[in-house]
Amino acid sequence: MDSNIIQKINSLPPLDDTIIMIQRISTDKNSSMRDLVKVVERDPMLTANILKSANSPLYGFSKEIKNVSNAISLFGMATIRGFALSSAIKDNIKIELRPYGVSNNSFLNISTMQNAIMFKWYSKVDRSMLDILQPASFLMEVGKIIIAHELIEQNRDKEFQERLKEEQDLEKLSSLEKEMVNFTNEEITAKIFEKWNLENELIESIRFSNTPNLADQHIEAYAKALHVVKNSANIFGILEEKQKENSLALLEKYELDPLLFKKALEQLDI
Repeated sequence: MDSNIIQKINSLPPLDDTIIMIQRISTDKNSSMRDLVKVVERDPMLTANILKSANSPLYGFSKEIKNVSNAISLFGMATIRGFALSSAIKDNIKIELRPYGVSNNSFLNISTMQNAIMFKWYSKVDRSMLDILQPASFLMEVGKIIIAHELIEQNRDKEFQERLKEEQDLEKLSSLEKEMVNFTNEEITAKIFEKWNLENELIESIRFSNTPNLADQHIEAYAKALHVVKNSANIFGILEEKQKENSLALLEKYELDPLLFKKALEQLDI
């Protein structure tokens, strides 16, 4: 199946010019909010998608966000880039998550929840890290879409789904993905973003988001934060007792302040 997976990744269309420009502006320290607003507003469909994401009740804003300028001022460029990349993925990849036992809407809700947790949490921990953590938290489950397609094509989706019922654990899920398609979600997501020429820090943070201790030192802190968040919200549950316990155990292991994390969860509108 290795060649099938690689072929699927290689056959993905390139990011369109608008997304590429958003990517460049968001990672250029000399760019301004006005530069980003001009690019986004040229694309009415993308603007609508970004505003829809920004107005998710999970972020807890009391007033409707009616324009891109307002969204950027509230979220920052990194989050808007995450919204834009998420929109591009929905446009370029057919989402079918049946093997994972979740609906398309549930999958998108999980990604939004992961992003909302990260936004609330790291806005208080280290806002500068959100440049990487915001798009990464929104996109770190993308590889599951490719895995699901492969399992369905190989008529192994039911087998995977049955095995998954026995493996209600993220580490065991990664092992199951590796066993059945020779790649984990994290490995495939990293390869997709390599194809799209996203920055190395984002790619490597996702690649090592299950194994932060194996990452290079400058990536490790990002990978640890992603590991905590994906344990909070995933296909097995969203902020249920088991997920919270797993996240708190990781916070202790990584010597991260649990108080700031708990406060972030309290701020979520769920």
